[in-house]
Amino acid sequence: MKLTEVFKQKTVFSFEVFPPHGKTPLVKIKQTLEELEDIHPDFISVTLGAGGTGKRDSTVEIADLIQNDLHIPAVAHIPGLYQSKKDVQGLLDQFAAHHVTNIMALRGDRVPGHEPVGDFDHADDLVKFIKQNGDFDVIGACYPQCHQEAKDIATDIRFLKQKVDCGTEHLISQLFFDNQCFYDFTKQARQADIIVPIEAGIMPVTNQKQIARIADISGTPLPEKFLTIMNRYVDNPEAMRDAGIAYAIDQIVDLVAHGVDGVHLYTMNHSQVAQRIWAATKTLFEASTTKPV
Repeated sequence: MKLTEVFKQKTVFSFEVFPPHGKTPLVKIKQTLEELEDIHPDFISVTLGAGGTGKRDSTVEIADLIQNDLHIPAVAHIPGLYQSKKDVQGLLDQFAAHHVTNIMALRGDRVPGHEPVGDFDHADDLVKFIKQNGDFDVIGACYPQCHQEAKDIATDIRFLKQKVDCGTEHLISQLFFDNQCFYDFTKQARQADIIVPIEAGIMPVTNQKQIARIADISGTPLPEKFLTIMNRYVDNPEAMRDAGIAYAIDQIVDLVAHGVDGVHLYTMNHSQVAQRIWAATKTLFEASTTKPV
């Protein structure tokens, strides 16, 4: 079944994982994936570094494990900015050989001091190439608080529509901590005739190091409620972890109640955090298994 068909039946719940550092990333992540398997997510995505080369083999191996050992649909990330058409075709061939047919097509972040290859300067270039060179379902990224390089949200949505028109079949949002931003963005996207499913990307903040990185990624001020909670528990790691989990749960409850297409949890490979969030919200997702027509 295509992932887009799943959205017609239920509110989707999915995860993102990444290849761990070290010489044996598959060994390190196998237990995490087996623990996530117990939740029965609708799919699990696995990242590939912005440069597109560092953990290429690991990404293929992990996607293979998810798809063929755990029998959960795998979504493999491909960032295009620093890869040639030959590089991407090689990845597509590997994924196809492992029956991984869901690809998340990304432009990828710019790496300071490294000149892009030039074959895929924009995500829509990569989407078109993937659709022309294999039987793949393509997922894309979207930015509720506007991509940092976009002039404004209207311009960002115009380019997003272009990406969808090139063959992107569902979207996963960048993380956010203010649900109203997501609702406003979704409304604008629908008004622009972007009708594909849009999943909300949620990241539970469980340690201090994540905060500065999140501020850098989002490029916009973080909501006062979020900052107040994080600042209150910054010197208490256990309390910060619990507060971060509680904040994510609160976001998910509100999103599901508002009829979100799905929730994509950025797990940071912490299966226990994902399990706690699922335990607190699973009845909400189970109640949405039959959507009104």
